[in-house]
Formats: sequence, structure tokens, C-alpha cells
Amino acid sequence: MLFLHMDTELTNKGLVKLLSFDIDNTLIDFHTLKGNFTKIWKTYKDQTEVLLTYNTGRLIDDVKNLIEKGVLPEPDYIISGVGTHIYDYKNKCVVKEFNDVLEDGWDIKTIEGIVQNIEHPISEQPLRFQHSFKRSYFFYDAMPELISGIEEDFANANMHINVVYSGSKFLDILPKWANKGNALQWLLKKLNLKSSNVLVAGDSGNDSAMFDLEDVKGIVVANAHEELYKFTKYRQIYHAEGNHGDGVIEGLIYYGILPKESLDIKEKNHSEDFFIQQELNNIASEDEDEKMALIKKGYKKAIEALKKNITPLGFSACSIKDNEPSGTDENYHSVWARDGAITLIGSLPLIRDKDIHQCQRQTLITLFEHISRNGQIPSNVRIKDNVPDYSGVGGICSIDSGIWVIIAFYEYVNVTKDIKFLRQYISDIKETMRWLGAHDSNNDALLEIPEAGDWTDLFGGSYNILYDEILWYRANVCFGRMLEMLGDYEEAGEYIRWSQVIKKEILQNFWPSTQQKLFQSVSFAERQFTLGDTSYLIAQTTPFDFSWRCDVFGNVLAFLHGTIDAEKAHKTFKFMLGSGVNDPFPVSNVYPVVTPGDPDWKPYYTVNLLNIPNHYHNGGIWPFVGGFWVKFINKLGLKDVAVSELHKLALINKEGLVEPWEFTEWAHGTTGKAMGKAYQAWSAAQYISACHDLKIINNH
Repeated sequence: MLFLHMDTELTNKGLVKLLSFDIDNTLIDFHTLKGNFTKIWKTYKDQTEVLLTYNTGRLIDDVKNLIEKGVLPEPDYIISGVGTHIYDYKNKCVVKEFNDVLEDGWDIKTIEGIVQNIEHPISEQPLRFQHSFKRSYFFYDAMPELISGIEEDFANANMHINVVYSGSKFLDILPKWANKGNALQWLLKKLNLKSSNVLVAGDSGNDSAMFDLEDVKGIVVANAHEELYKFTKYRQIYHAEGNHGDGVIEGLIYYGILPKESLDIKEKNHSEDFFIQQELNNIASEDEDEKMALIKKGYKKAIEALKKNITPLGFSACSIKDNEPSGTDENYHSVWARDGAITLIGSLPLIRDKDIHQCQRQTLITLFEHISRNGQIPSNVRIKDNVPDYSGVGGICSIDSGIWVIIAFYEYVNVTKDIKFLRQYISDIKETMRWLGAHDSNNDALLEIPEAGDWTDLFGGSYNILYDEILWYRANVCFGRMLEMLGDYEEAGEYIRWSQVIKKEILQNFWPSTQQKLFQSVSFAERQFTLGDTSYLIAQTTPFDFSWRCDVFGNVLAFLHGTIDAEKAHKTFKFMLGSGVNDPFPVSNVYPVVTPGDPDWKPYYTVNLLNIPNHYHNGGIWPFVGGFWVKFINKLGLKDVAVSELHKLALINKEGLVEPWEFTEWAHGTTGKAMGKAYQAWSAAQYISACHDLKIINNH
């Protein structure tokens, strides 16, 4: 349920007749030529009736070469040279009548003379980017005034020329009528199609002309340049979360061109990797029927456990009936923002269950009814008297609580389509986003988290913590999507664009690498690149130091939320698998654990004997994290491994303090002994979610 999008607008599916897609950094990475579009399009092309058109700055022969190499699938048409040629791919010929339109006022010698007098460093692009109706140059970091001056020079020479500047480095000089949008419009007229029948996709300024067509539908990929975001922010455009072809596929699903199942097609088969092959060999010896029987029994028990946590105010953290309060344990008898949100997300496959659905909704209502005047979501609301607490464990404000609620609200309305409910609370959601954003005190896109200020309460992480930053990225995406649902496309685009800034900062700050250039370093951790590479996102950074520990949960969420790609996620999985974080029990939350004498050790880890090694947040096993872990592996395309891990999760959930199937809060990291409270809501909900993610249980 973590990678949901707004369901397809049913009206779109029949209306889209033609796709007009940019190539470089839209369908494929310009430098590597990699992308998932070709594989997925070839798989589903026969199920669509739309025409595929490439609309690119590349020349025709260059595009044909990419097709012959299998980089791109065969299209119906190619609009090349930034709208200066149209090629009929099926009939293997240039559409000559289009070129007649471009002749008026075009004089190459005059153009080259004006370009030579430009007082700014300029150089010609390679010959493969030039032709009789196009002159292309490298022109770095030109100010808008300079581009306007060039346009004025052409006008003074009585030449009506189209000057296109994009990506802060590409300058194209074209005939006055030539651009990607006009060429597309001409093709539509030839094919007797309307612009409302077109879906376009792009990443840079020279794509803006496509988006300018009346009633056109559009996809802006996550790696798009600022100029395209600014141009499209007033339009009904789908801003993708994925880069390049992944973003395009995401948009095609949104518009109903491709089914949601197309996301299941993976870029690579990792089954030949040593660690993974070992895991598969071990799985082969397991009794499949016995394993599946236990998983399915666990599913039924999980629903029973979840329903024990239904209260008039929403989901309780654990079953009130089955846990006698003592001392500070009384706060478990509350609707916790973090726990409730994760429970809500995990239980969404059961939304047709009236009681569960009502509890999902009430959880959100209870939390927003107690929002503070400055926009803070309460850490929890006590069930017996409806009293909120904003400080959480240890008197520390839990930053991630509000983030989880934003994500959960989106996931809920995305499934229910209850726009009225969203509209009722959108002002409160905006206040919460402002409160959260205020924790980015230095405007570097990352939140500063107080010590023990997230789900690992009484554990010593602080400042820029991976887990929280991943959630912050996701919250900005979710908030943007909710604004889209309400028709506020301008503000939606701003938040989704900002989410990509957050993603970039996460990758720069939390994935140190010897591959990075020193001048790109923005953090202390990055400046230590000579220490070597990681195979995962490190747990924490501050302006002065960093922690190289592997936050398992943070890395799992990074892939599920789209912060890292499949290649990085695969490296991370191999590292965690090799480290034994899931052996012999379901995955522990951190590797390696913190031991006395370690620089990261804090004296308060001994409070209530919670965070001693392999306990609680210091390497304990959390069944709800195990649910996300299963979904992480499944998204990598390793379903057999995911099923095996789900079986281990069923076994740990079966372990109880008093009786079987208590879905306890956590378990000891090395013994697997059940610990904490019985019938924990999020333990049950995320087990349910994992079963549905693996399609072991069909949605009903």
C-alpha cells in the first residue's frame, strides 16, 4: 500500500489516442541510455490502442539507431530536431509536406553570423544534432536577459526565429514555427486528432511547447528541470515521483494507459547473486504447503488481533482488554499518531470491513481534533478521557508522528476517494506540514530531529536521521497528491518538486561514495568519502559527524517510498542479507547493535532494561517492521524470498507472552522471545498488508 497513486480518471482511458514523449532524461537516462520504459511498453503495447510518438531534440537517424539497439521500442512517429522533422516510422519516410512550413524566413548564414557576435561562451553541439532546419549550441548558465537579447538581435535582422534554451546549457535556433508543440499540433491535424487526445511527457524547457497545447494531458518526470516545473505548475499535469522511464510508466498508470501490474516488471533478475542464491537454495528445502498454511492461519489471526484494538477513538496501540496497565505502561491505552497511522496504512486492504473502516477514519479524526494551534499532531490521545499528549516518551516531541499521519491521510483518501473528508481537514494538514517544515531550520530540505525524537524513543539518534528524512520526502509527495485531488495544481507541483530536492539531499548526505566529486560535497559525511563506499544509506548525519550503522527500517522505507532505485536497494539487500539481520528470525531494526563502550552508547539505554543489546530499538525484532521488510523484498522481484520471510514473520507473531498468536510488540533479537505488549495493532496490520502485497490473500 506504500506506492499508491490516485486512481485513474476513468474518462482518460478512452480519450488518450497518442503519446508524445521526449527521449533524453525522460524515457531514458541521457548518459547511460538505461530505462524501464522499453521493456514495460513492449509487454503491454498490444493491450493499448494509442499511437507512440517520440518528440526529441535528437535527429531521425540518431533515434532510429536507439530503436535498432533495443534502447527504445518502435514508435508510430518521430518528431525530431526539436520540432523540425516528422518521420513516419511505419512507412519509413520523412513527412515532406511538414518541411514546407519551415522555409519562411530561415537563413543559416545570417543565423551563424548573429551567433558569432554573442558575448558569452558558446560552442556548437556535435554534427549529429545539426541539420538544415536546426542549429544547436552549448550555452552554459545564460541569464533570461541574455536569451531575450539574442531574440532581439534576430528581430533586428528581420528574422523571426524561435530561440529555445533548456537545461541551463542547451541553445537551439529553429525556424519561427518550429518547436515540439507546433510540430505535434501539425501531426494531430494530419491524423484528425484533438490535443485533448494527447498525453505528453518531458523533463526540460524545450518540452514546454508540448505542454502548452490546449487541454493536453501531461507527465513531468521527477528529474525535470526547474523551468518545466515553473511552466506547468498552473496546468493539470501529473508530477511523477520516479525519474526517467519510471516516472513515465507511473504517469501511464495514472492515466489508465497501462495497468498497475506493469509496476511489477523489474529491471533485473538478481537470482544469480551469491547471497540470494544461497537464500533460494535454503527455501527450496522448505515444505511449501506447510509454510503457506501457517501464513494463511496467521492472516486470520491477524484480523482477530487487529479488531481487539478497535476503540471509539480509533486504533489503540495494543489491546486494552489484554494488557493490564502498570506505571507508565498506561500510555499504551491511547490512540498513538505513529502507531495509528501505520496500522491504518497496513489495514487498508480490509477497508470493506465496516468496523475496520470506521476505525481507520476515526483514528484520523481523533488526531486532527487535537491538533495544536501551531499545527502539531499529538503524539497520542488517551482513550479513557480523550486527553492529548504532545511530548511522547521521555518528554521529547516525536517528529515522525505527524509525518506518518500525513502519509496515512493520503493513503486513506487515495483508496476511499472521499474528497469531502479531505477538504474538511486540508487546512489542518497544511498547518501540520508547516509545523514539520519548521524543523528544517537551515533550509537544506532536511529536518533536524531532537535526540530520541522519533519511533526509536529512548534511543540516541539526532539531527538528520535517515528514517525521518525518508518519511519527510514521502509526506511532501503525499501532500502534493492531496492538493492535486482538490484541484490546486500550482501548490501541488511546488510540493512534489520540493520532494525531489529532499530526495536529492538524502542521496547526497546518506550514501557516501568514493565516486562522488569533492566539490559536490555538502556534508561532513560526504567529505569523508576516502573512508570508502557504503552499500546502504547510513543511519545519521550531523554537521560534524555521522553514523555508519545500517538503519534497516530506514533503508527498507527508502525503497518502498521510491527514494532509492532498484539498483541501490539491491545492494542494500545483499548487505543486510550478508550481515544476517534476518537470521534466524524476522529482520531486526538496526545493524550492528550498540554495545557498552561503543561511542554511540548512552547511559539511559539501561532504563527499564529496554535498549540493552538486542533489545527494543537496539537490535530488537519488530513484527511491524517485518511486514515492511517482506514488501521491500517483494518489490525487488524476489517473491520466493519474500514468502519465506513472511513465514518467519508468521512464526514470530505466533510466539506469545501467554498464548499463541499474540502479535506482540517486539521480540529479543537473538532468542526470538516475545517481549512488550500483546496484540499490538501495527504488528497485526502490517502482517495483513504483507499478505496482500504478495497476493497470498486477495483483496475482498
